[in-house]
Amino acid sequence: MSSPDPQVRAARNKSTSHPHRGPVVAVTGAASGVGALLTERLAASEEVKQVVAIDERRGECAEAEWHILDVRDPAIADRLRGADVVVHLALDLDLETDAAARTAYNVRGTQTVLTAAAAAGVHRVVLCTSTMVYGALPDNELPLSEDAELRATAEATGVGDLLEIERLARRAPRAHPGLNVTVVRPAVLVGGTDTALTRYFESPRLLVVAGSRPAWQFCHVDDLCSALEYAVLEKVDGELAVGCDGWLEQEEVEELSGIRRMELPSAVALGAAARLHRIGLTPSPAGDLAYTMYPWVVSGSRLHDAGWRPAYTNEEVLAQLLDEVSGRHTVAGRRLGRKDATAAGAAGATVALLGAAAVVRRARKARRRI
Repeated sequence: MSSPDPQVRAARNKSTSHPHRGPVVAVTGAASGVGALLTERLAASEEVKQVVAIDERRGECAEAEWHILDVRDPAIADRLRGADVVVHLALDLDLETDAAARTAYNVRGTQTVLTAAAAAGVHRVVLCTSTMVYGALPDNELPLSEDAELRATAEATGVGDLLEIERLARRAPRAHPGLNVTVVRPAVLVGGTDTALTRYFESPRLLVVAGSRPAWQFCHVDDLCSALEYAVLEKVDGELAVGCDGWLEQEEVEELSGIRRMELPSAVALGAAARLHRIGLTPSPAGDLAYTMYPWVVSGSRLHDAGWRPAYTNEEVLAQLLDEVSGRHTVAGRRLGRKDATAAGAAGATVALLGAAAVVRRARKARRRI
């Protein structure tokens, strides 16, 4: 009888050489986005015994054990039994989602996962928020320490949800003794993502608020996944920031991107953004603008001390972001169709923003005359 093909034999050796090695890891939100990438990464790792994938639909990773359910369903506790670590990535941060529905999903889902993990005997839960929770403020140090106070407010898209998840993370070990919680906070995430901050680079001009001091720090999704894997394998714990080393000044971003700026006074930019969002013309509240005005760069020292290093630089991630958004057109956070984009043309984000604000003013005057 002939011996097996060398590749088949190697695969068998991988699956049997260390049958009890490593943790069993459950990943929520495993069918798409960061969850899908992490599921594939962990399933291929020899340091992970098994991956349990949980989502509302089945993903593509054939090596994972799939369970189809909503993370808000208390039945998730049964699916987590036998898991050592849970990575909770089932979050809705879509700009177009109704804010109340988004919060209900994100907060209730996190609460349920933490409670279910404790009930199932899981010893570690890894949550993912954002460095946005530190807040973008004019007096922020460059860079911030990971221990810096979380000074963000709920005025930017999804940040209120992330702050509540952070509070749940801090309370969970007291409510569930024996449960350890690690929080991973990525910088501006790039790699198949759509956020108010990635849409900033879809504008024909980069809106700059006069007198502001922006600083840009990015995080590639591959680097986020490798940082999450560090947390899963308990190479690092606590509250962790993850991103590229250092940051880019606004002038560097403009030079690298080739996109020119359009500058507005603060009162005009913030006032117009607030009005446009209030009447439903744009998905981004005025609070999103702060993250393009002031620094919120974080050092990431805990991961560095554990031996982790980013595979990408800020310059490389910005280049990928510009490739991804090429051909898209966004003004004031609202993505335009080709016809709208042609009409906006070289007028840029500033003119479009002011023009929309003028429409609002005219509509208000018309109502007062009636």
